[in-house]
Amino acid sequence: MHCWDFHTHRQGQLHSIFQAGKAILAKGISVSMGIHPWDLASNWETGFEKIKRKAAQNPCVLAIGEAGFDRLKGPEIQLQKDAFYAQTRAAAELGIPLILHCVKSYDLLLEYLKSAKNPPCIIWHGWNQKPELARQLLPFPVFFSFGKHILHPGSNAAEWLAACPLDRVFFETDDSELKIESIYQAASLILQLPKARLAEQVIANWNAISKRKIS
Repeated sequence: MHCWDFHTHRQGQLHSIFQAGKAILAKGISVSMGIHPWDLASNWETGFEKIKRKAAQNPCVLAIGEAGFDRLKGPEIQLQKDAFYAQTRAAAELGIPLILHCVKSYDLLLEYLKSAKNPPCIIWHGWNQKPELARQLLPFPVFFSFGKHILHPGSNAAEWLAACPLDRVFFETDDSELKIESIYQAASLILQLPKARLAEQVIANWNAISKRKIS
């Protein structure tokens, strides 16, 4: 059973989803595509039309994203909301998850979730928020991808992983140089479950929420 990495910035890794953004796709590489809030410009819609076409035509595009909100480094909030809502619609139409980037913007995500009639499954990558916030998201199709923060005992990420429903869990390396196996090993210790069991669980989690399956 492979230890899948559900969000990485390192290209060419087997059993991983490479954060391609708007990049040209390498053949056979599983990727996520979208417009990060840091990269938003007033003409974002033109670029996103190209991304939507690529995502529809290429089954290796497993997710839309990163997409989301960032009050620290993003442009005006209305622009971020317009782009995020468009990307959620694309993910829902394709039946694939959206990889979420969310910084100081929990309220904007909640606003969307409470108003959306057909939201896609949303994977909040790099989760390290308070467990109380996570519990508020459980009524919605929100999942949690854990990375380097679970290596630190007492972190919000480690605390929530211990309490999170197993069918909401994913693992990632993000932009770190860590090996994904080290993340699974840390999770194994926190959850007191074998790495193989976790690897099997997260693959099942993915295949339950996406039309584009992995193995």
